[in-house]
Amino acid sequence: MIECGSLEFAQARVQSRHGQRAGDVAWQRLETAREFGLLLDAARASPLRPWVAGITAQASSNEIEAVLRVHWRALVAEVAGWMPPPWRPALDWCAVQPQLAALQHLARGGEPVAWMHDDPDLRALCAVPLGDRRKTLAAGRLGALAGAWSSPAAIAQAWQAEWERRLPQPLGKSDESLRQLVAALESHSAAFAAAPPGPGGLLRQSLQARLSRLLHRATLEPATAFIHVALCALDLERLRGELLRRALFPNARVA
Repeated sequence: MIECGSLEFAQARVQSRHGQRAGDVAWQRLETAREFGLLLDAARASPLRPWVAGITAQASSNEIEAVLRVHWRALVAEVAGWMPPPWRPALDWCAVQPQLAALQHLARGGEPVAWMHDDPDLRALCAVPLGDRRKTLAAGRLGALAGAWSSPAAIAQAWQAEWERRLPQPLGKSDESLRQLVAALESHSAAFAAAPPGPGGLLRQSLQARLSRLLHRATLEPATAFIHVALCALDLERLRGELLRRALFPNARVA
């Protein structure tokens, strides 16, 4: 029997989940659904069903985002539980990644929007005056990001530095697949930031293909769990876009 908390167990679970991801046909059905309710029905009949659990046809954009954040945290926690204990802190930190844009907004002095008051990572920052936000952040579980508070553009780099610190060994001494994953994500971020409006979907497709190839090569390596999480993040980002487009612009034409 393969023991839970071993690389063998994590590899088996990742490969199983990877084989269950939505394919082109499922995505095409979602993207051609003209109404929000039809989109939900298509998602529920596909491998994306777990992501939309708890979302109703009457859900607001804030409610959709809140449900997706809960599902994201649950997925990261599940994957971390598959791995040997030394690798879990770095995986747990991946749950924070979607909050970075909101933290940048608050660091720039932006007013908290409604959903932030209910978010477990942000509510404490929303409850204090602007001048106290950095100190409040430093005292919480996201304290590693407080050093970048005065330079909001550096919050993403602070997140990555903390992720690397949480690895059981320096990134430079980790397996090659993990270093290739970081290189792929950094390359994608740079290309995405420099691209004009429009080709974002193609850039994501290119990254997905690159990560899928990397996953197939990274057998019994810790990188498999991180690659799986990155691929799930791409799926969630794509699904989120479809959901919010229908919810916010119900009369918009569907390509």
